[in-house]
Amino acid sequence: MPRTSVDAASDAPQPIGPYAVAASGVEPSRLVFLSGQTPIDPATGRLVDGDIAAQTRQVFRNLRAVLTAAGGSFADVVKVNVYLTAMADFAEMNEVYRAEFTAPYPARTTVAVAGLPLGARVEIELVAALPV
Repeated sequence: MPRTSVDAASDAPQPIGPYAVAASGVEPSRLVFLSGQTPIDPATGRLVDGDIAAQTRQVFRNLRAVLTAAGGSFADVVKVNVYLTAMADFAEMNEVYRAEFTAPYPARTTVAVAGLPLGARVEIELVAALPV
């Protein structure tokens, strides 16, 4: 489903990324809300070893699997929420993020949290607008 981004608003601060993303094209659509995924390897049930990039890649593999099962793809994603245990990991996480999506990128919020399940460094949830 095509996305159109709003990259600026005259009465708001300059954005770091898209302020808003409007899904358009196929009407009507159904929204699918994916629960947050952590970097659990489904084969072992354990956190993947490695740095924030490795953990972020695993999170996206998990999200892709769930979204595919729901009948969607990353092209349908309109909103992403990222939770990091350290904002110092933002740049590395963002490199992986940018490789997973194409412009216009989904709207995104990234926040630092005190902790995540099993000691994960990243958790990501998303919303997709799927054609009916």
